[in-house]
Amino acid sequence: MYRFLMTRQWLILALLSLVLIPTMIELGFWQLHRHEHKVAQNALISRNLDAAPVPVSQLTSPGHTVPRADYWRTVTATGTFDEKHAVVVRRRTANDGSIGVHVLVPFDLKGGGTVMINRGWVPSAEDQHAFPDVPAAPRGEVTVTGRLKADETTGASGIKDISDLPDRQVMLISSAQQARLLDRPVLGGYIELTGPAPENGSPEVIEAPDDSSIGPHMAYAVQWWLFAAGVPVGFVVLARREKRDRVAAAEAAAAAEEDASPEPEPAQA
Repeated sequence: MYRFLMTRQWLILALLSLVLIPTMIELGFWQLHRHEHKVAQNALISRNLDAAPVPVSQLTSPGHTVPRADYWRTVTATGTFDEKHAVVVRRRTANDGSIGVHVLVPFDLKGGGTVMINRGWVPSAEDQHAFPDVPAAPRGEVTVTGRLKADETTGASGIKDISDLPDRQVMLISSAQQARLLDRPVLGGYIELTGPAPENGSPEVIEAPDDSSIGPHMAYAVQWWLFAAGVPVGFVVLARREKRDRVAAAEAAAAAEEDASPEPEPAQA
């Protein structure tokens, strides 16, 4: 009664099931790896945010690529802001989701060297070609604190680096790009400013990264694996139902044929 499994329709269904099962298993492991990556990233963020502050020059230097192990490390720097060479980074969001720009300012270190500092978010100018109003940075020598970040790239951020932008506007934060513009060495990476807090709250300081949420990836992994387990179960259920329907149809056809058969005439005396 299961010979119907050899029909074209059921062979296609069986083939589809064989494709779906490993695909769903692989999707489950993909979500599991995303969960593990998020857990590891949260641990790294927590560890580095809680670490004692160190001078930025201990963790980076001109041409240095900030390693992942140093992302979000709290660093300090003493020097002066070079506001005349400040630029804005386009298409950045505020803490409430509003679109504007980040203010990126060279910071000349006491004792030599320059590091880029992201002071935070301000609204864009009404004219996209104009430089927005940016509150002045502290004057004179100052000590700042912030989170060390790696240079941005198109591959890592998904942001396309547009070259023909208005003067003093960029798409990505790149120490190498700023070094060319400033014509002097710049420490690799940049500082995401946390203190001193700006007067009147502008520029808006960038919030610390979230180190508590792990997202739904583990739940999605379990969901995909349950789907994979459900495919063969569903196939068996459908096959048994098909068999039952075929048996019922055959019995009904036999009964109908019996009812339609003429009654034998009685024998003559």
